[in-house]
Amino acid sequence: MHKMVFLDRSTIAPQIRLRSPAFEHGLIQHASTRPDEVVERLAGATIAITNKVPLRAETLRQLPELRLIAVAATGTDCVDKAFCQQRGIAVVNIRGYSVNTVPEHTFALMLALRRNIVAYRDDVLAGEWQKSGQFCFFNHSIHDLAGARLGIIGEGALGQRVADIARAFGMLPLFATHKGKSGYGRLYTPWDEVLATSNIITLHSPLTPATRGMIGLDEFRAMQRRPLIINTARGGLVVEEDLVTALDEGFISGAGFDVTESEPPAVDSPLMLIAGRPNVILTPHVAWASDEAQQALADQLMDNIDNFVRGEPTNLVGGSY
Repeated sequence: MHKMVFLDRSTIAPQIRLRSPAFEHGLIQHASTRPDEVVERLAGATIAITNKVPLRAETLRQLPELRLIAVAATGTDCVDKAFCQQRGIAVVNIRGYSVNTVPEHTFALMLALRRNIVAYRDDVLAGEWQKSGQFCFFNHSIHDLAGARLGIIGEGALGQRVADIARAFGMLPLFATHKGKSGYGRLYTPWDEVLATSNIITLHSPLTPATRGMIGLDEFRAMQRRPLIINTARGGLVVEEDLVTALDEGFISGAGFDVTESEPPAVDSPLMLIAGRPNVILTPHVAWASDEAQQALADQLMDNIDNFVRGEPTNLVGGSY
């Protein structure tokens, strides 16, 4: 019988059903797990489920019975995959579940900022409509998406879906070449050109050593059209202190972020300090979290576990099995 332990079940909404595996098992679910609780909770477990709880080499060395780490997300940076490969621990992840929810959230942020929805809502609540004395008022500029140049950094499934939606809005999507790279072919636009000419820039890249901090003050200064910056990918892609400077100096016109460098962010972190500005929207890493997407994630999570136990593993990461 397999002992299964879900270390952070509260990272999936309570209304989402977690299907029972098809094999004999015992499943223990913890709402959350601190790093110092991991070894005790996984003692004797053959299958660990984690979303964000780190599983590093020093922890995994103390878990000789562990055979599978099922990550309840696409990103697997919380797992020491090199150690898992050495020890024969399989690592599997979730793929393709967020192809609708993340792009839709991306456009929700774009539309809200491009049309100053938050600023107008605040004005209405403050009584500005009554003070105007007419049927409408013009306290904030409004811009269409149609005709705007959309710089997309990240050409995977999410970036491609964003491009599809952008075309439906009448936008011109531009896939940026990777920073510092060239020779990507005619479907890509040079990095510097994307920064200089985009009206909106949206990030859909993984967080790796090569992409960490790839948008900083130098990049903001190169943004000639004062674009909106949208980030529904990973907080570490953008230098947060430089983002604040870019807003203060007028290098960009607004920011819509669903992610931060540290989550949850400290109350005095750069993004929290500017979250109340009318040209900033900060949401709590929920772009992925429509009920439909979460249920698809949960179903795929259990499929991955069932398939591994059956000897037909799916969604293996890094040749770990």
